[in-house]
Amino acid sequence: MAIKILRVFFIGLLLLQFPLFQVVRCQSEIEADVEGSELGIVREDVQDFVGGNFKPAPGVETICLFPKNSAKVVPAGEKTELLVGMENVGQSPLNIIAIEASVHLPFDHRMLVQNLTAQVFDNASVPPSTQATFPYIFAVSKFLQPGTFDLVGTVVYEINQSPYQSTFYNGTIEVVEAGGFVSVESVFLVTLGISLVVLLGLWIHGQFKRISQKTKAAPKVEVGTGTTDASMDEWLQGTAYNQSSSKSKKKK
Repeated sequence: MAIKILRVFFIGLLLLQFPLFQVVRCQSEIEADVEGSELGIVREDVQDFVGGNFKPAPGVETICLFPKNSAKVVPAGEKTELLVGMENVGQSPLNIIAIEASVHLPFDHRMLVQNLTAQVFDNASVPPSTQATFPYIFAVSKFLQPGTFDLVGTVVYEINQSPYQSTFYNGTIEVVEAGGFVSVESVFLVTLGISLVVLLGLWIHGQFKRISQKTKAAPKVEVGTGTTDASMDEWLQGTAYNQSSSKSKKKK
């Protein structure tokens, strides 16, 4: 009975650790966070560009840098900054409209974890044969389970009144719990270790109990010293052994 309860407990802990079950919850929480956020407030004149699916323009190169954060560690619920570098090797200037990003499960990009806020720019342009850097500040949900996720970042821009979109980052980030010394993963590992010790103790106790029962059930063999079985005497009658025994008794 105890082992069954522990098995159910293990399954429950594993389900809590699996980030797939956090996806729906995070999306609903992010919608509430975005409404009151100062970052990513999308104006009506650029709503048609943000969230679109445009092709990248030829002659535009992008690069991404996490300043002082080469490990790409993102605390849940706290603001994280990255820099988007753009190089315009084309013949026409480009106007930066917005930078946006989204978080996905690493093993399946179709599973959207969170749509991050869009950073909108006013009068930001990159002339031909020029390089420029733009900051992007985002925050993942404070309810997002710590772990490895994929971040997909894109920059939306306009050249000759035609919208384009380039991906500046498509890689992993490490989401960690903000503040505090005890994380959910630490609690899980400690609980798992204690449960394994309890299971080992129960198994050792069961083995010891089974061996004790076998020892008690083993038959005891008693060895007599001077008894003679009557059936044995009848079987030995008429044999040489019986005659020699009779002679010995008469001599005595």
